[in-house]
Amino acid sequence: MAARIFSIALRRQVAAAIAATIGIGLVPQLAHAEPAHGIAMIGDPALPAGFDHLPYANPDAPKGGKLTVGVVGTFDSLNPMIVQGGLTSARGLSSDPLLGNLVFESLLMRSVDEPFTLYGFIAETVETPPDRSWVEFTIDPRAKFSDGTPVTVDDVVFSLELLRDKGRPNYRTYYSKVERIERIGDRGVRFHIENANDRELPLILGLMPVLPKHAINPDTFDKSTLTKPIGTGPYLIDRVNAPNSILYKRNPDYWAKDLPIRRGFDNFDEVQVDYYRDSNSMFEAFKKGLYQVNPEGDPAQWNTAYDFPAVRDGRVLKETFKTGLPKGMSGFVFNTRRPLFADPAVRRALADVFDFEWVNQNLYYDAYVRSAGYFNDSELSSIGRSADDREKALLAPFPGIVAPDVMDGTYRPTVSDGTGADRKVLRAALSTLQAAGYELGPDNRLVNTATGTPLAFEILVSTKEDERLALAYQRTLDRIGIKVTIRSVDAAQFQQRRQTFDFDMTRMTWAASLSPGNEQSFRWSQKAADTEGSFNFPGAKQPAIDALIDAMLAAPTREDFVAAVRALDRVLISGYYVVPLFYLPESWMARWTSVEHPETISLTGPRLETWYAAPQ
Repeated sequence: MAARIFSIALRRQVAAAIAATIGIGLVPQLAHAEPAHGIAMIGDPALPAGFDHLPYANPDAPKGGKLTVGVVGTFDSLNPMIVQGGLTSARGLSSDPLLGNLVFESLLMRSVDEPFTLYGFIAETVETPPDRSWVEFTIDPRAKFSDGTPVTVDDVVFSLELLRDKGRPNYRTYYSKVERIERIGDRGVRFHIENANDRELPLILGLMPVLPKHAINPDTFDKSTLTKPIGTGPYLIDRVNAPNSILYKRNPDYWAKDLPIRRGFDNFDEVQVDYYRDSNSMFEAFKKGLYQVNPEGDPAQWNTAYDFPAVRDGRVLKETFKTGLPKGMSGFVFNTRRPLFADPAVRRALADVFDFEWVNQNLYYDAYVRSAGYFNDSELSSIGRSADDREKALLAPFPGIVAPDVMDGTYRPTVSDGTGADRKVLRAALSTLQAAGYELGPDNRLVNTATGTPLAFEILVSTKEDERLALAYQRTLDRIGIKVTIRSVDAAQFQQRRQTFDFDMTRMTWAASLSPGNEQSFRWSQKAADTEGSFNFPGAKQPAIDALIDAMLAAPTREDFVAAVRALDRVLISGYYVVPLFYLPESWMARWTSVEHPETISLTGPRLETWYAAPQ
C-alpha cells in the first residue's frame, strides 16, 4: 500500500510539472466539437473532406491477378487479437505490417503519408472536443460484414468490451481507459475518457478492430482457432493450409470498394502467404518466382545474392526506397529480471564490448548505421542534442535518472578500432565490471567476488543471421572472461520463450513512428514489465518512464510532444537495457516485374495494399 501511495503522489508531482511545462491547467477544458471527416494527433488532417484518394495509391490501378508473398515462420491461429494466437496467427488478417488489413477493419483508417492521421472508414465521421475527454463515432450506413450483416453500434460496443476483457494486453491497456459508453441515436457511439489525460486515445479507439457480435462466442474468443473469421475487410479466407500457407480471395461484395479512402487499394483477386522454415529456403523460392516481392534486410545478400538469371535479364528489379520514419532501436536485450543483469553498470560495460565496426565491415558490407537511441534520424531523437528547458522540467522529479552525457547530447555508443579486439575498449569494460564487483579468476573467467558465480549467460536466437551476429559478440566477450552460450530454437519455441520472458538475452527491434504514443506503455511501462506477451522484454521498471509516457500523451502541441519523447529517449538510453545494434538508412525491396507499385511512395515506404498486377 505504501508503494502505491508513493506512486500516486509521484504521478501527481509529475502531472504538475507537465502542466507547468506545457502551459495547461489540470482542469479539463469545456469546448465545442463538430463531426469531422478525420482526426490528427496534433493539428489538422492534411486531406480535406471529399478527397479523391490517398496520395500513395493509384486510383487507376488495374484489378486482377494474384500476389504471393513469403514469410519465415509458421501459423496455427486465425485470431491475431489474443495472447494465445497473437504471435502465431496467419499474416494479413489485421494491421499486418506487410499486407495491411485483409479481413478485419477499424472505425477509422490511417493515412501512412502523415505522422498520425485517421480518416473516416467504418465510422464515416469522428467528433471530439479540444480536450479530447470523449470521442464519438458515427457508423457509415453502408458498412457491413462479409456475410452481408450490417455493422451496428452494438458490434462496436461488443468489440471494445471483448477485446478489453479477453484480447491481448495492449487492448486491455487502451480500452480500460474508457469510463462510460453512450449510444447516440441509431448510428452513433460516444466513448467517455474524461480522466484518461490521453490525447492519443481517441485515435487508438478509432483504430479498434470491429468484430461481428452475431458470429463470435465470447466464451471461446481467447482460444486459438483455425475457424475462418467474419470481418468487414476486402478479402475472404479461401484456403487454410496451416502451418504452410493461407489464401485470401477478394470479396466482390466488399462494402467499401468505392470509397475514396480505398481507391487504388485491394487490387489483386487473390493474395497468398507462403511460410518457410528459414530465410535461405525462402530466398531460393523467390529466385524461382514462387513469390513475387522480397523485402531485404541482409546487406550481404543484397550485395552478393541477387545475381541470378531473372535479375540479369530484368524480370526481377532491385529497388531502394527512402522513408521519413525514425529509425528505431535494434539490440540484444538484457533481461533485467535476471539478477545477473540487474546492475546498469554491468549492462553498459557489456554493451560497450560489442564491436560494431568489425561486424559492420566484415559481415554487412558497411551498410549499417549504429543505433544510438530509440528514435534515430528524426527530430524525436535526443542524440546530438542537449536537453532543453521543457525536457529538464519533465525530468526534474527524477534527479539522476539520465546519465550526464545523455543529458548534454554527447552520448554515443562506444567506437572500436574495428579489429574485433580493441584493447582500449576491452580494458575499459573490464575496469567497469571490476568496479561492479567482478574479478578474473585463476581460469581467466570473470566471477562475482561476493558469490564466486561466473559472469555467464545465454543468447536466445531463432535465425541464422542472429546466430552469426551472436557468435561475433560471443568471441569478443570471451576475451574478457565472459562465458556466453548461444541457444538456437525454432520459430514457435522462440516466440513462446520471448512471450514469457524466458531468456537471458535475445535480439529485439522496436520500430519507431513520427507519432509514438500508447504503444510505448506496452513496451516500457512498469505494468508491462510484469505482463506476459508485452514488448517490455528487458523488464524496465522506472516511474520516470511511466510519467514521460503520460506527458507525451497529454502534450497539446508538437513542441511539447517532441520534448516528452526526447526525454523518454534519454531515460531509455540511460537504462542501458540493450546492446545497441544497427539500422539500415534505406529500405530495400526486390520484386518480379509481374507486379508493380504506384509511382508515389508513402512516408513509411512502399505499401503492398496498393500494389497491382502488371498489365499484360
